[in-house]
Formats: sequence, C-alpha cells, structure tokens
Amino acid sequence: MICDDRTDAFAAGHFLWERACSRRGRLKQLIAGALLASSLTACTVGPDFHKPQATQIADWAKPARSAPGQAVSDPLNERWWEVFHDAQLSALTQRALRSNLDLQLASSRLQQSRAVRQVMTADRYPNTAVTGSYGRKRNSGEGLNDPSGHNGDSAFNLWDAGFSASWELDFWGRVRRETEAADATLQVAENDRRGVLLAVLADTAQNYIQLRGVQNTRAVTEQNLDVARHSLKLSQLRLNDGVATDLDVAEAAAQVAAIESRLPALEQRQAQLINALSLLMGEPPQALNQALSTDAPVPQSPPQLAIGLPSQLAERRPDIRQAEARLHAATANIGVAKGDFYPRITLSGNLGSQAMQLSDFGSWGSRAFSIGPQLSLPLFDGGRLRGVLQLREAQQQEAAIAYQQTVLRAWHEIDDQLTAYNASQRRRDSLAEAVRQNQIALRTAQQQYVEGVVDFVNVLTVQGALLATQEQWVESSTGVSLAMVGLYKALGGGWESVYPEALAATSNPV
Repeated sequence: MICDDRTDAFAAGHFLWERACSRRGRLKQLIAGALLASSLTACTVGPDFHKPQATQIADWAKPARSAPGQAVSDPLNERWWEVFHDAQLSALTQRALRSNLDLQLASSRLQQSRAVRQVMTADRYPNTAVTGSYGRKRNSGEGLNDPSGHNGDSAFNLWDAGFSASWELDFWGRVRRETEAADATLQVAENDRRGVLLAVLADTAQNYIQLRGVQNTRAVTEQNLDVARHSLKLSQLRLNDGVATDLDVAEAAAQVAAIESRLPALEQRQAQLINALSLLMGEPPQALNQALSTDAPVPQSPPQLAIGLPSQLAERRPDIRQAEARLHAATANIGVAKGDFYPRITLSGNLGSQAMQLSDFGSWGSRAFSIGPQLSLPLFDGGRLRGVLQLREAQQQEAAIAYQQTVLRAWHEIDDQLTAYNASQRRRDSLAEAVRQNQIALRTAQQQYVEGVVDFVNVLTVQGALLATQEQWVESSTGVSLAMVGLYKALGGGWESVYPEALAATSNPV
C-alpha cells in the first residue's frame, strides 16, 4: 500500500511494536514484532511515477508545394545512412562507432552511473562483516576495569573476533524510493549515451556530405577554369589576327585569375572537413587524406523518405527519453525525502568470541553476542527535512516543465527540417534548369564572339553567371542530403540498431 499519511503509518507500526514487546522473552519478541511489522505494514511513501502521455503536438507537416522526394509515414529505417548507397560513408560510420572518443567518454560515464546505482541500492540488502583483532594492553591502576587484577602493574592480551550483520527494515519504502531514483538516473545516463551516438552518426554523415560537396564545387571551378583559359587563348589569337583588342585579352586574363582564386579556399575547406572526419574517427590530422582526397559524387537522398509515425517520436528521441527519466528520478526523490520523516528501524546483531588467553579463545565461555532492533525518529532538525522535501517537490515541477519543453522543441526541429528538405529540393531543381540554360548561353556567346557579333564582355558575363549557378546547384544538391540527415537526427533515429554493438565495442575504452 502507499502511505501518504505519516500518522496512520506510524500508528500501525507502533501498535505492532507494543504488541510484540508485551509478550514474554523481550529479545525474541522485539525481533518477531519487527519482522511482523515489516511484512504487514510495508509502505511506499511519496507519489508514484506515471509515464507521461505521448502527446502528439502536430502531424508531419505537408509541404505547400510538392517536391520530387517526399517524406512518408512508413517505418523509419534505423540504419538511415545506408539509404545513400555510399559504401565509403557506411564504412566511416562503422569506424566512428568503434573509435569515436566522445562515444567512449559517454560509455565511461554510463559505467560510472551503473556503479553509482549499485552503491545507491546496496541498502536493500543486509550488511554483514567479519571482524577480528588482537591487542597487547595495560590499563591504568587508578582507572576502571583492570582485568589483570594487578592495578595496572601488568599488561594483558585481548583476542577478539566476530560476525556482525545489520539490515534496515524498509517500513515506509524510503530505500525502495532510493532504488527507484537510482534506476531512473541510470536511464538518464543511458539516453545521454544514445544522444552522443546519434550526434556522432549525424556529424559523420554531414561532414562527409559537405566534403563531397566541396570536391564537386572544386571540380566545377576547374572546369570553368579550363573554359576561361580557352577563352584567353582565343582572345590572344584574335589579337594576333588584329580582330581582338588588348582589352579583350586583359579581361580574359582577369577572368582566369579570378577563377583560380577560388581554388585555395576550396582546398582549405576540403582539408578542414577531412580533419573533422579524422577527429570523429579518433585519428590524428590528415590521417584520412589518402582515403578521402579522391573526388566522389555527393550522396543523394532517395525518392521517398520513410520517417515513421508521429506517435513514435517520444520513444525514439534520446533527449525526450532522458527528460522522462529525469522526471521519474525527481518524483522518486520526493518519496525519499518523505521517508526521512518516518522512524528508521534497523535490525542488527553480532556474534563473536573474546578472550585474554589464546587457549581460551573460541571456547564456550568466551562467546559474546548481541541482537536487537534499533529505532531512530527525528524530533527537531530546524526545518531541514521539510526544506529538503520542498526542494524535491520544486525539482519535480522543474523536471515536468523541462519534459514538456523538450517535446515541444523536438516537434519544432522536425517541422523545420521537413520544410528545409522540401525547399532545398525545389531550389536544386530550379538551379539545374538555370545551369542548363547558362550552358546554352555560353556556347552561343562564344560562337557569336568568334563570328564578331558580340563583344568579349558578353562571353565573360555569361561565363560568370554559369559558374555562379553551377556552384549554387552543387550547394543545393548538398543541402538536400544535409537536410535529410538533419531530419533523421531530429527524428531521433539511428541509435536503436547499433546501440548494443556500439556499447560492446566501447565498453572498455583505451
């Protein structure tokens, strides 16, 4: 039963206590009364935790304008990085799960939480110990209790050994509430590790996609540089033929230099992203240069993106699960604080042997024992216990608000990522058409310049527009894949299938 009224619970225990003490054999009856009270009046003070309702704040947002790739409410692909069908990305992901240092730190914190839980729940069981001692002593002749009988003139030996045990009878459920709070705190650490795991998966995919985007941008820039160099040669030939002017040649040379100036920044960005991936793998700088320096396409998202059901969100996102566990721990701690108002009854005893001569040690006459319950009831503490209870109640209220805030933030993040995923696809498709038209325009302008119909400035203008739209198209294609990764991260997917194996791989970090 749940005891919320201290007076009723204490009265029930006190009745059984007096009944046991009124019988013959005070020692045995005290023990019998304590055990009987433990079995009949065991209570659990404080409020019980009830799992928050999985509130569906909104439905998955439907875009105002459709895009080629649609998010559908099919079961979420837990290994979402595999939908890119990029073998190198999958290999890097598995490598990060094995070697990432943040994940190893989170695993270490989880191990610490398990140890703390074991410490916190030890009071559920009896505490036993074996003791032993030997001493050479001499008491004062003027003091008390000189066993030698020579008024302190001679020393004596004292041999002592025994077995002791104590166990708190958890009448009011204080220890059970401590165990409940410890279990919930362990869940906080478990979900903290899941959150780190999810972040490692997302960071690995995002850095890899950005790297491929930079490499594709550099490839586009080098292609335009070849075109600009060809235009420079053409203008120089026309100058030699007396058709072009020095202005045409200077403008063509300036265009070559301007395009060349873009390459160092792209190379720097590529090196930074490779180093970021190396850090995620737990490797030194430039460790992945050989493996990742070769250009490859940007991983593309599938035509349909399975994002699961809205009702599953609270079960997937580690931060929501973590907020729920914190609320559970805060609720249990109220019971711990209320339990401190009630008497603590401990059943303790010891059995041993004590003698001044080794030959007498262990004999029947050297035996010693004590057994019986101990009671401790707080009477006056200056309001400390009441202050602790008020603190725990306020902490529970804070945890409840934090849970609501976490759920609301999750829905906002998902809505933002769905919008970004849809918008980036429409932008990519529009830019693809712009690139196609600019390519036609550049070919036409070059042909007309050769024929003397237009000035060279027209060629430069069209070529600059083509380079800009090509870079924007690569950026938008990269943005579609990044938005997909961000959406899966917001959905909290990815840790379920790899969590057990990743935990085993990092349970003993080097």
